[in-house]
Amino acid sequence: MEQQLSEVLDNILGLLLLEGSYEIEDTDEAVLVSIDTPDAGRLIGARGESLEGLQLLVNQILYRKQGSATEEFKRVIFDVAGWKKQREEDLKKRAEQWGKQVLQESKEMEIEPMSSWQRRVIHMVVSEMKGLQTESVGEGRDRHIVIKLKTEKQNKDVKAKES
Repeated sequence: MEQQLSEVLDNILGLLLLEGSYEIEDTDEAVLVSIDTPDAGRLIGARGESLEGLQLLVNQILYRKQGSATEEFKRVIFDVAGWKKQREEDLKKRAEQWGKQVLQESKEMEIEPMSSWQRRVIHMVVSEMKGLQTESVGEGRDRHIVIKLKTEKQNKDVKAKES
């Protein structure tokens, strides 16, 4: 798969006239691709939309090329110039701040629309905070998270499970 991925990346990056290099790391869960280019902003796009599009496109190409291969398909996950890793760290910090704010004000908070992997980060961080819950609402590009207090019933259910 690594050879096929390299060919696809070389073709796509060449068509985009992007200079740079990339590293491929095969893990148990996925294939991680780290791209380093002086034109990172163009490849990342507004709020990471171009990067997500590239990731989707490459995954679809590889899945079709692999066809009925016996090995299980692994998702390819991209990061450009460390942007995704930095964004994830920022989201974790912001999720904690948002959660604390909801607890202090006892008022639910709607977060701006974001991609599924970004929402997943928020869900994970807030789920570890006592007394809070999250919910994804909306469709497509408008899908966003609402952070809110757990109801009394939910708090009792959690305490019962802990006993």
